[in-house]
Amino acid sequence: MRVLLVDDEEELVSALAERLSLRGIDAAWASTGQDALTRAESQTFDIAVLDVKMPKMSGLEVKKKLQEKYPDMKFVFVTGHGSEDYFQAALSESGTAYYLVKPLHIETLIEKLNEALKE
Repeated sequence: MRVLLVDDEEELVSALAERLSLRGIDAAWASTGQDALTRAESQTFDIAVLDVKMPKMSGLEVKKKLQEKYPDMKFVFVTGHGSEDYFQAALSESGTAYYLVKPLHIETLIEKLNEALKE
């Protein structure tokens, strides 16, 4: 499994990548939507974990752009902001049912990654 983690909280996303790597999961990270798109051009990923709310380019926008170029890529969203209703509406619009609310627990994240990849 090759995972791209995208979150504007650099300490969080780099720590998650490290923790996934310690569990044998190949993980890379980006702290902006543009950085994520650039990484995806130079590396292949099975799944992306996207923060919903980021400056300049939201996780939903990143998903749209990645999905256009890489239609087989799967997605899991994370959020620590906004109401559950807003988040559910955004997920419905994005066409995915996989999401987590911060703070993230590594085992729960791994379960969601596996679920999404089996879809």
